[in-house]
Amino acid sequence: MTPLSYLLQRSTAMVMAPLIVIHLAVIIWAIQGGLSAEEILLRTRGSLPWGAFYSLFVLAAAIHAGIGVQTVLREWTPLGRRAATGLGHTLIVVLLALGARAVYAVVWA
Repeated sequence: MTPLSYLLQRSTAMVMAPLIVIHLAVIIWAIQGGLSAEEILLRTRGSLPWGAFYSLFVLAAAIHAGIGVQTVLREWTPLGRRAATGLGHTLIVVLLALGARAVYAVVWA
């Protein structure tokens, strides 16, 4: 793992930790409050703060997962550095695209 990968892996973990806690707390609050999926979407629709929150979440999770998978592939498979890096970067792009689509659907669509 390069120093940059190490730094990104650790910093994205630090960013995700509070985001995960907030996300789970909101889910528990919504479920206990008896909100339906429709009511939740009505509350998130057009909300800049929720859009920013989940966009940051997607960015951090995509980078974190891509670097993690790249590291696992390099350590546990016979793949070379280039192949593992390519697959890790591909995963980052795929997760960013899927996450951006989800944020768009929940906040902007």
